[in-house]
Amino acid sequence: MGKGPGLFSDIGKKAKDLLTKDYNYDQKFSITSCTSIGLAFTTTAIKKGEPFLGDVSAKFRNKNVTTEFKVDTSSNVIGTVTVDEAAPGLKSVMNFTIPDQRSGKVELQYIHDYTGVSSSIGLTPSPIVDFSGVVGTSELAAGGEVGFDTAKGLFTKYNAGLIFSKPDFTSALMLTDKGDTVKASYVHTLNPLTNSTVGAEMSHSFSRNENTFTVGGLYMLDPLTTVKARLNNRGMLAGLIQHEWRPKSVVTISGEVDSRALDQSAKLGFSLALSP
Repeated sequence: MGKGPGLFSDIGKKAKDLLTKDYNYDQKFSITSCTSIGLAFTTTAIKKGEPFLGDVSAKFRNKNVTTEFKVDTSSNVIGTVTVDEAAPGLKSVMNFTIPDQRSGKVELQYIHDYTGVSSSIGLTPSPIVDFSGVVGTSELAAGGEVGFDTAKGLFTKYNAGLIFSKPDFTSALMLTDKGDTVKASYVHTLNPLTNSTVGAEMSHSFSRNENTFTVGGLYMLDPLTTVKARLNNRGMLAGLIQHEWRPKSVVTISGEVDSRALDQSAKLGFSLALSP
């Protein structure tokens, strides 16, 4: 997790990234270009079944302020303004979507050697307020998060988590879904030279009396090529191969098949990200 305990969102993130990141079963193409003043433009097109979706975004960083605007095919304008190190350890983020007048939100994050705090509030007369906090060190930390809807007077979420980290190993235990689900996860780096990594996530729902688990791994064939695989308790087997054929230009091919019904068609996805 790096210096200090990090934020509550970091608890269980390594396992989630290992088991879900870069798996894609659509066709996606994006290209990014950067001007001489540091303004970056990214155009993205995605084919989800029959329809095509797309967006164009612009991102500019000036000192510690990053501004990003994105326009999608539904004519939504999505804006994000991030201020890093507004004060030592403090980061602020403002998000909004036009024409959704209720989408505006301001978030503050503060990270210290022994604590990490994040809070956000919607920019509406009766906003949703979220707060999370973590205390501990980079090796052992515990924390929780709550969300409250001031319009309805109800809690939207309350979760808790515990994380234990070593240079080659991270484990996490979380209580989520308002106390209805308990999750346990771990990630273990077997060989730092090849980045060989294995991990698993197990969960139990008290209301449904249901258990789920997913196991997966990652292996680097060479410094530019990575393969991943995962299997869950429903028999869904997935894998991907990713190759960076030039700096910041990545091609990814992924697929998923039901190992208990191999006669059915597999899901296949392709992603190409170009950065000239």
